[in-house]
Amino acid sequence: MTGLITGGTYAFRALALFMRKPALLTYLIFPLLLNVLLGVGLYLGIFNPSWRWINTELSNFDGFLAQWVTTLPSWLGFLDDVGTGIGWVFRVLLSLGLFLVIGILLAQFGTLLGAPWYGKLSERIEQIQTHQLEIIEISPLQEVARALLHELKKLVLIVTVGGTCLILNVLPGLGSTVATIGGITLGATLVCIDFLDAPLERRRLKFRQKLGIIYGTLPATASFGLVSLFLVSIPLLNLLTVPLCVASGTLFFCDRIWPKHFQPQLPPQSNPTVLP
Repeated sequence: MTGLITGGTYAFRALALFMRKPALLTYLIFPLLLNVLLGVGLYLGIFNPSWRWINTELSNFDGFLAQWVTTLPSWLGFLDDVGTGIGWVFRVLLSLGLFLVIGILLAQFGTLLGAPWYGKLSERIEQIQTHQLEIIEISPLQEVARALLHELKKLVLIVTVGGTCLILNVLPGLGSTVATIGGITLGATLVCIDFLDAPLERRRLKFRQKLGIIYGTLPATASFGLVSLFLVSIPLLNLLTVPLCVASGTLFFCDRIWPKHFQPQLPPQSNPTVLP
């Protein structure tokens, strides 16, 4: 239970770290510029047309319902108001879904494009927190190959889990509930992968090992992922919260993963022999 609460506090801890050590902000100048450009592109390219399509389709639904109600007895006229209410509920839910999707895309592409600067930021935070830094050096070609393979495996995860959720969403009642929970779980897992990746990738772990560490650190990673997912889903503010979540991911790693999996173990001291 303590881990569940603590995991959700790391964004605020990262903010406090930036306030204590403002020199770390120099690592965020270029990523923030990239986030602004990427955010503008995502909102103009995805949100605006999607929002117009939603409004058009729901307006058509309202018109169809109003016309259909006119064919019914007058005492069923209240169905027009019920349909309008349902339409607004759908508008709100679909808008939240759009913000969630754009937030995940911003986290995915923002961390990928800003990786060089976020990597340096993560290295500096790890040095501050653990007083050491572990990097397994590989060739640039291997680095590119690992990055491409990582993104490919992440895409497979999105397609398999996301596709299953879409299929379940067709089923009314329980199917929709399971699909919603599955979608949120997938989103939280993806942001955990993105924001914890810098220190894990420095140790050249396999994708399956990274997932194992993330799920092996539950429930702390659950609250960390949900809070991060919420922060990157807030319109406009998510342009700033992506770098914050990258920093909080390294803090989380240093506090809850590094001591258990990567901290060097000191050799046990032998007990001195006591002579009679």
